[in-house]
Amino acid sequence: MANNSKSLAGNTSIKSTKQPNKNSDITNAKAEDLSRNTVDASEQWMTTDQGVRINDDHNSLKAGDRGPSLLEDFILREKITHFDHERIPERIVHARGSAAHGVFRLSESLHQYTKAGFLTDTKRETPVFVRFSTVAGSRGSTDLARDVRGFAVKFYTEEGNFDLVGNNIPIFFIQDAMKFPDLIHAVKPEQDNEMPQAASAHDTFWDFISLMPESTHMIMWAMSDRAIPRSLRMMEGFGIHTFRFINDKGKSTFVKFHWKPLLGVHSVAWDEAQKISGKDSDFHRRDLWEAIEEGHFPEWQLGVQLVAEEDEHKFSFDLLDPTKIIPEEMVPVKIVGTLTLNRNPDNFFAETEQVAFHPGHIVPGIDFTNDPLLQGRLFSYTDTQLSRLGSPNFHEIPINRSVNTIYNNHRDAHMRMQIDKGKVAYTPNSMGGGCPYLAKMSEGGFTSHQERIDSYKVRNRSKSFLDHFSQAIMFYQSQSEPEKQHIKDAFSFELSKCTIPGIRQRMVNNLTNVNMDLAGYIAGKLGIPAPGTIIPVFNGARPADADSGDYDSIYLDPPVDRSEALSMANTIKNTIKSRCIAVMMTDGVDAAAFTLLKKAITAAGGKVKVIAPVLGDVQANDGTSIPIDETLFNTASVLHDAVYILGGEEHAKALVNEPDALHFVNEQYRHCKAIGFHKEAAAFLKATYIKPGDGVITNGKVEDFINAVAMHRFWDREMARKVPA
Repeated sequence: MANNSKSLAGNTSIKSTKQPNKNSDITNAKAEDLSRNTVDASEQWMTTDQGVRINDDHNSLKAGDRGPSLLEDFILREKITHFDHERIPERIVHARGSAAHGVFRLSESLHQYTKAGFLTDTKRETPVFVRFSTVAGSRGSTDLARDVRGFAVKFYTEEGNFDLVGNNIPIFFIQDAMKFPDLIHAVKPEQDNEMPQAASAHDTFWDFISLMPESTHMIMWAMSDRAIPRSLRMMEGFGIHTFRFINDKGKSTFVKFHWKPLLGVHSVAWDEAQKISGKDSDFHRRDLWEAIEEGHFPEWQLGVQLVAEEDEHKFSFDLLDPTKIIPEEMVPVKIVGTLTLNRNPDNFFAETEQVAFHPGHIVPGIDFTNDPLLQGRLFSYTDTQLSRLGSPNFHEIPINRSVNTIYNNHRDAHMRMQIDKGKVAYTPNSMGGGCPYLAKMSEGGFTSHQERIDSYKVRNRSKSFLDHFSQAIMFYQSQSEPEKQHIKDAFSFELSKCTIPGIRQRMVNNLTNVNMDLAGYIAGKLGIPAPGTIIPVFNGARPADADSGDYDSIYLDPPVDRSEALSMANTIKNTIKSRCIAVMMTDGVDAAAFTLLKKAITAAGGKVKVIAPVLGDVQANDGTSIPIDETLFNTASVLHDAVYILGGEEHAKALVNEPDALHFVNEQYRHCKAIGFHKEAAAFLKATYIKPGDGVITNGKVEDFINAVAMHRFWDREMARKVPA
């Protein structure tokens, strides 16, 4: 593993030798020449880059409705190839990321389902590298954008690298990889003005979403609090697709992967997220780095949902549909191991930036399904790495290198690092003794699962993919009342940023298929007529020449009415480990009370940040000096999980005269955080907008305050009143 943990030595920066263009003004002749390349696509047929008119831009070519995508699909390959090479060298999506090294330890063998060694041998400790990311923003964007978060894990197993490349949301916007370039083009900054950055609240995104009913389930998740996590350490991860496990007898079992954080799944308030973006755009990155440096190692449990191959069609939804989950009430998540992140990268560029994930990096015992989104990703990721890292030898970069020595007949190319000896670089051969040998299945050789395929070539989509609303309904019905309100407000905010009334109305109409109260609330906020009845929507993914009656959306009941796992209200709320707690103080503070508070918080795993009007020390009531960590002018309430106001009569009176201190605590109250007051801090409490109750501890008991911090937030507080902060 040493090669994967050390950055390359001797890297040198290369300065551009290009001279500035002295003739920067474009002449009229040049402008005329450029105008010949300007294209207006209005009232024109869609074509390939070779000028061939396209009949279907929604579905990849497959062997049957539910079969695998075909390599001969030149339209899909051209579309994705062009998309993959649109940016250099930054990733087109997931450009802003943070990462860490760690280990995976298996607790329960899955030998009856898979022959993958790291999932069968409980004595193994498998090194991993994990990268978290946002999707829509550039490398310089904020961590706290409302966005999906990437959750990619590279396992350096003894059989080769396995990459589980997922997100913090278990589904995706689209069903077929053909639509991925369209999705990203829609959500990225609009092409005419490059705005807005790292935000989906604009016309092109909602124009696309409102015309793609298959995105309805995912957009419910994206408008929920899942899209604004408190920490990368406090969000779930999912493999999204249905994969296969293959055991040593060749038997296949469908599997979905889950990561469940031991700190629970927690979010911030939307107002808070926007303010964090201004106060510390590196908030998540800093939080992950500091937690690992301080020894608060993030941990997740690996869980799997297993479905026997013979049960593939027993559900009302299609297992191959990436816009669907399997509710845990139907198939429980089996916990099989723990992921621990315990070391920060030595060099951000060499590791975090150069790491290359690929869902096609699998090992014996794991295989693919015919999920059409997954099938497209299997092509796209290698193509992307070739563009971004500049060479087919990207696997030789230390962070991407397998723990095994590589033996094959690949040779040369840009940035080749491995030195291959001998004359022979082909197979079969006799001059090299037939080496490198091919491995039999019994010797660990990878063999693909044998799945019979006997179908017509079609550019179509299975009818089992046409239910776009049942799971969106299930998700919304599973939320707590505060979570539902946050979803309503998120839709209202995002759609209010659309300048085209028709897009707003169309999206509200679509949401009648999820919940009439949801649609009515948003309509009221947008000042448009509230639909009185459910409005069936057109299935935008329908082939152009299909019979309209056969391909409209199918309306089914939710697989379950409510799923407890879908609500963050049901997450872990029993720890304050790594939580950052602000302690406000000025001269005259009660030293004994501070010592007691800090000792209790530290013992519970939290960390204390002492905040005062200015840097330096404060003089406590016993004459001792207490060093200050942060000041009211260089930090903000949104960067802390809770606040405590200590006693000391002189101290409490002084704080009342600090407007920034009052704002700090009022804002903590508005964002529903735990707030503690020593009994002698009554004067300060009286000067705020805060009312006792709902996580406001006024009895001075440190234990009660710590228990309140463990609850994360008291969301009911915002339902009752709005606090001007």
